[in-house]
Amino acid sequence: MKDARPPRLLDQLRAAIRARGMSPRSETAYVQWVVRYVNFHHKVHPAELGEEAIVAYITHLAAARRMARPTQLQALSAITFLYRHVIKREVSDLRSVLRTTTPPRLPAVLSRDEVARLLENMSGVYRLVALLLYGAGMRLMECLTLRAKDVSLERGEIRIRRAKGDKDRVTMIPEFARPLLANQLEQVKQLHDADVRAGRGYAPLPGALHRKAPSWARELAWQWVFPATRIYKDAETGELRRHHLHESAVQRAVKDAVRKAGIAKRATCHTLRHSFATHLLEDGYDIRTVQELLGHSDVATTMIYTHVLNRGRLGVRSPLDRLKG
Repeated sequence: MKDARPPRLLDQLRAAIRARGMSPRSETAYVQWVVRYVNFHHKVHPAELGEEAIVAYITHLAAARRMARPTQLQALSAITFLYRHVIKREVSDLRSVLRTTTPPRLPAVLSRDEVARLLENMSGVYRLVALLLYGAGMRLMECLTLRAKDVSLERGEIRIRRAKGDKDRVTMIPEFARPLLANQLEQVKQLHDADVRAGRGYAPLPGALHRKAPSWARELAWQWVFPATRIYKDAETGELRRHHLHESAVQRAVKDAVRKAGIAKRATCHTLRHSFATHLLEDGYDIRTVQELLGHSDVATTMIYTHVLNRGRLGVRSPLDRLKG
């Protein structure tokens, strides 16, 4: 009997990612970057390539493809992960090869009146999501992947799990949104109870929990705060599950609200997060507090909002405004 063939490179990569509890989105992104890296080097196996091959590919992304520095960093992270955890070869810190291909851009920010008008033109669950994006400074996918256990109405807190950089953080529940969020959680409970009675009610569990504690999948605590309307059957387990609300549905709702509100800015879901940060700084909150609420690793990232404050750059008053008559 012949020995079984060793797993393909991409299968090994997927297994290593899942063993470390990384998100499905990270898995998809890492696999795509490794495929591109291998194709760039004419399908030579990465084990036969050295660090100069990694540098050549990242340089290509910056010089020929004009990809932004964060995109280069994502590619480098994926390739480094491949070498360290699949090929089992240590790779030097190559972040020095990353290049800035475009000048920094100031984020689009809505005024408080524009935020109010946008929210007035939204309704239902989409409005609640928008309220949390602006009122708690959340990213769209952070909001949509909330589970019931992550929301504490008593403490007025939302715990955001495995956010950007695979970090957890805590943000506030806006008082205005608290009763709406309480009502949403009650609807989630009723929907889950009905699903369980119908033989459904399973939620995907992160990391290895689906093996260590499979019964948790049917507990209310692990259900999405913003569940989808449709049921799907998981190909691996056969469980009948609900996905969370799809991001494109919220994006369309925000786009429609911007149009109806007559806002002449290219505003998106992420604009609400930018507006949250800017308005907190306008209200006099410390930039370190804002950094913590946003989940930024470096305060320099948060500093960009100081350049879009309503009071003007660095709080300087124009000499024109001091002229009389």
